[in-house]
Amino acid sequence: MRYGQRRLKRLSRTATLGGIFLSFLQVGTTGFGGGLAVVAQLRGLALQKRRWFTEHEFAEGLALAQSLPGSMAGNVAAYVGLRLRGWRGAAVALAGLVLPSMLLMIVLAILYRHLRNLPDTEKLFHGLNAAVVALIAVTAWRIGRSTLAKPWQWYVAVLSGLAVIFLNATVIEVVFAAGLAGIYIDSFAERRWQRWRRIRRRAAHRRAELEEAESRAFVGGFLTRAIADEHVRQAGTGLSPEEQERIQTTSAPARRAKRAEKVKGRVRLWRRAKRGRGETEASESPSREGADSPEGSGTVLRSATMLLTAMPVMAKLALLLTVASIFLRIGAVTFGGGYVMVPLIESEVVQARGWLTHREFVEAFALGQITPGPVLVTATFIGYRVAGTLGALVATVSIFLPSLVLTVVAGSSLRRFRSNRQVQAFLRGVTPAVVGLLVAAAWSTGRAGIHTWVGLSIALLAAAALIRFRLNPFLVMLGAVMLRFAVSLLWF
Repeated sequence: MRYGQRRLKRLSRTATLGGIFLSFLQVGTTGFGGGLAVVAQLRGLALQKRRWFTEHEFAEGLALAQSLPGSMAGNVAAYVGLRLRGWRGAAVALAGLVLPSMLLMIVLAILYRHLRNLPDTEKLFHGLNAAVVALIAVTAWRIGRSTLAKPWQWYVAVLSGLAVIFLNATVIEVVFAAGLAGIYIDSFAERRWQRWRRIRRRAAHRRAELEEAESRAFVGGFLTRAIADEHVRQAGTGLSPEEQERIQTTSAPARRAKRAEKVKGRVRLWRRAKRGRGETEASESPSREGADSPEGSGTVLRSATMLLTAMPVMAKLALLLTVASIFLRIGAVTFGGGYVMVPLIESEVVQARGWLTHREFVEAFALGQITPGPVLVTATFIGYRVAGTLGALVATVSIFLPSLVLTVVAGSSLRRFRSNRQVQAFLRGVTPAVVGLLVAAAWSTGRAGIHTWVGLSIALLAAAALIRFRLNPFLVMLGAVMLRFAVSLLWF
């Protein structure tokens, strides 16, 4: 029995593709709250239950997951699978984590219209919207408290939020601009600032020495301050008053004459180039000749029939390609987790495409919060509303695929990725911008989902509960819904 027990433990720690899928499927089924709540369950699975990782190895994977775009929970799952069974293990682990929430979100998307028609459902969604606003605002506060340590980071955060709110800048533009600013500051600005500070210190030191020498000279017997200044100036230059006067009277005209001579030389060169430049004649494009050969009526009819038959398929394929391109781009450039993707998804889906209204988008994000697994399954809801079940599958795969590929690439060379100075500088510039983007997302979500003092009060209470007690977001949303329902029973 003792031998059999040891053998079972050894088998439980042996990672097979099927075992990885089932383990992460269990986490994806019970991992409510998203983000850190799911990461905590993954840590318990990898360290305590299966003993796949040590604490140091898991900490390295968590640091890598935070440095890559996409969902942090999805990146951690992909990294664990990568370390166990390569890229196949990464794909299987991420699929097991996302599958339960994707299926549940498809069911909720199917029932969404029926749920909207039920009595008092509008008030329940009102409570969910208030909790979502509080959750995004508190996330921005927590990230900003730990990352905004320097003045330039505050400037990047404020300018990012203002650019999205007032200038309608896209999140991709803000992210790349902030990343380039981080590279510039890390590579040039901070070095120049340090060199300028050293120059200022040296100049101040020399100025102090000069003032000290001046004070000693004045005390030494000069009658007036002007005589002491003249003596110090002559001692510093080493020239007589006649030579200094001659240099001052002749240096400025000489410099002006030399500059005028250079300008005249450039004008002469420009005139020669203009005279030597010939005019080119425009060539006439050859005329197109030829006549279309007549086709038979049967061929035209068959072509028209095939075209009419293929048009719905081509339209559906074009719509799916559009959905895939949008979510691939969002998943590839958005750093900081699922909440950071809210303004980018909203700008693409609500403002640019008009696929959802502001209220529908906020409610879709709220449904993504109450489902288990990563919050990015909101893309599943949007894909279903746009292109049905196939659209939901395409949207889900597209938003998780970039982070999976980047995790496999970066995880295979973890030390090289973490030691790359330019990558880390880009991330240092993006991190403050994330705070501004989250504030802009909370602002737009609040404008779309909160219209009464009841919703504002629920949002403030939810934010206070998240900050003071650090509750699970799922519990906060459930409490907001119950509170809004109770208020509707008592008043309106």
